[in-house]
Amino acid sequence: MKVLVQRSKESSVSIENKLVNKIDHGLVLLVGFTKGDSVSDIEKLAKKVVNLRIFDDESGVMNKSILEVGGEILSISQFTLYASTKKGNRPSYIEALNGEEAIKLYERFNEELNKYIVTKPGIFGADMKVCITNDGPITIMLESGL
Repeated sequence: MKVLVQRSKESSVSIENKLVNKIDHGLVLLVGFTKGDSVSDIEKLAKKVVNLRIFDDESGVMNKSILEVGGEILSISQFTLYASTKKGNRPSYIEALNGEEAIKLYERFNEELNKYIVTKPGIFGADMKVCITNDGPITIMLESGL
């Protein structure tokens, strides 16, 4: 499981020019799954995301989590996090979990995040337009098993 975390001033997801979800302040997560990912991975990474200290404290030091500063999470499914370009120039997605299994894990991940903080999803498998105002910019890759 991979989660690309971006601190955001404001972000949104639309499909066919229709707004699906938006946040004004918080985190945007791009989330991908691979074979062998489990509920345990989901629980660990959800807890890591909400406790990640990447928001500024009163001294301007990244020392606070989203739980401490408030905000929301925009969670977007992103199978391309498992792209491999080892051979040639066309990415292979063979390591990405198939959609039927991945959607179950994605929904479970969002449910787990919602235990801690408001989490707004994109639409799994849809052709989404994601607008992200990355704050900082702060972008961190989290992976299960590491």
